[in-house]
Order: sequence, then structure tokens, then C-alpha cells
Amino acid sequence: GTVQADILKEDQGQNTCIFSTEFSLRMMADIQEWFIDHGVRNFYSVSISGYHIAEAGANPISQLAFTLSNGFTYVESYLARGMDIDDFAPNLSFFFSNGMDAEYSVLGRVARRIWAVAMRERYGANERSQKLKYHVQTSGRSLHAQEMSFNDIRTTLQALCALYDNANSLHTNAFDEAITTPSESSVRRAMAIQMIINKEWGLSKNENPLQGSFVIDELTDLVEEAVLAEFDRISERGGVLGAMETGYQRGKIQDESILYERKKHDGSLPIIGVNTFRNPHEGEEDVEVELARATEDEKKSQLDRLADFQHRHHEEAQQALKALREAATRGGNLFGVLMDAARVCSLGQITEAFFEVGGQYRRNV
Repeated sequence: GTVQADILKEDQGQNTCIFSTEFSLRMMADIQEWFIDHGVRNFYSVSISGYHIAEAGANPISQLAFTLSNGFTYVESYLARGMDIDDFAPNLSFFFSNGMDAEYSVLGRVARRIWAVAMRERYGANERSQKLKYHVQTSGRSLHAQEMSFNDIRTTLQALCALYDNANSLHTNAFDEAITTPSESSVRRAMAIQMIINKEWGLSKNENPLQGSFVIDELTDLVEEAVLAEFDRISERGGVLGAMETGYQRGKIQDESILYERKKHDGSLPIIGVNTFRNPHEGEEDVEVELARATEDEKKSQLDRLADFQHRHHEEAQQALKALREAATRGGNLFGVLMDAARVCSLGQITEAFFEVGGQYRRNV
């Protein structure tokens, strides 16, 4: 498993920041430090995520460049805390989106090549630390409410890209995620995509089936060159954190998102069943879609259980929250204290305590 905990992509793409960037970076380092001190090897301290950057609108080059540069920023941050590269690099994992563009076919190859060279040449890391591990989720942005059943076709092709590129793990989206939380039936179909590829599709029984392909080798070199050029643009702006202060990453993601939407709407980016080859009988058939919505009883039950939990742990919670504040102000490791607090405090109580000592997030304008 993995903690997601990637504050840099939150700022750049996902817009769900809670605490100040400085406090969040400290918390991330506390998690990794605690993992090292307690010998945690089979659970990763952070999922360095490009998926949410892509969902916000970035093209594959920007997704990969921003994600890898964020990863190197965490490396520098952890080294500055006194951690050894080979103690934490194997505990980093990456998370990418696979869309329909050709560049997605080589995303993992390029990521692994850049990461391995940097780990070996710049940081002197061992062989284990040079091996980049990544998860792929098929593109949520490529799902459309029109002709929803076609979404499974797109997801299948994106899954093949991920598997042929040797992703470590894969998530296939359900076709109805364009409009709702997926149903049991649509999730089963999404899982069937993976199972059929794994059990029935003969080419997948061969490791790295695209090795030696001219177009794959050429794309790998071109995408790597483009990513390294983006690294230079980020460096010219003071690195990842410096670029974030001027909104560089957010601005680039938004520009690419607008371009994608414009091409989708003017038809220069053909999307079958959406802006071209549309269903001539659209609207004539009633399509039943199961929408996932919580009932009022379910909402009330959740609130009642929260109130009961806070009442039962009132005294213990006050002590745990005090310990959290003290650890934060003393500069101690917060993660161990946080795990103790989570047993007796609600998420809201912990958040309010951290607001007091770490500050709330404020976007630079």
C-alpha cells in the first residue's frame, strides 16, 4: 500500500490543499523518517502523483515532467533532513494517468530511464533505489457521458498501453464514472478488462512485447528530450517550489486543459460518439444509469456515529490533541503521535489542531 500525501501535486493540479506547503512537506518527511526508524519496507511513504495533474488538464509531457520534478524535490527535501538516499528511495512510488495520446505508450519507460540515471549519477544511489515503481490508472478525463458504453473500449486500449509499458500495477476505470460513482456491475466490467487481458490475450503472456519497436524507441527518445527541456524551464524559475510561487505549473496545466477542450469542441480532436460519428438515434432510447447517492438516513447515521465517537473519547482526545500540538511546536516527529491521535480523535479535530500550529493553506496569487 501507499500513503498518497503528495502536497506538490495538490497545489499544482488537484486544489485540495489543507495545510501550508511548508508544514505539509515537514509532515511528509516525518512519515518517511518514521518508516525508516521502524523498518517499514512494504508500504510506501508517498505516491508521487501525475494522475491528478493529467486530470486537471496537463498533456502527457507536462504530466511526466511535473511528476518527476516533484519526486526529485522530495528527494532533496528528505536528504536535507539527514536521511540516506538508499533508506528512502525504495519507499517512493509514482502514479500516472494513461490517456489516448501516443506519448502515453512510453510514459513508464521514460520515467524509469530519467529516474535511474539521476539516482545513479547525481545521488549515488544503489540499484534498488534506481528502480522506479509506478501505478497506472486509465484516464478519467477520457470518459464521456455520451455513448457511455464506448468508454470501456478506451479503457481497454489504455490498459494495454500500461501493461505493454510494464506498469507495476493498474486500475481500470468503470464506464459510468463519467457521471457517477460506479455501480457493482460497471466495476465488474472494468475488472473484466484486466482479467481478459491477463488470462486470454496471448501477447500479454510475453514480457515487454514492444521491445525493439521503431515507433516505441523513437517516442521514448522524443518524450525524454521534451521532459528534460521542461526540467530546464522549471529550473529557470527557481525549481519546483520557486515555479509554484509564480503559478507556473498551474498556468501551464490550465492552458493545456483549455487547448484540449477547444479541440474537443471544434472537432479537431475526434472523439467517437461525442463530436464525430454521433449516434443518429441519440435521445430516442431511455438509458437507465444507477446514480450513487447517500440517503438522509445514511448521512444522519454518519453524524450520529461521529458524535458518539467524540463523546466516548472526549478525555483521551484532549490529551492526544495536546500531544499533537506539542510535537508540532517542539519539532518532533508528528507521524507516530498522529497515529495515536487517530485512534481517539476525529479527522476534523486533528485538522483543527494542525491549523493552530501549521497554518492553513493560502494560494499564491
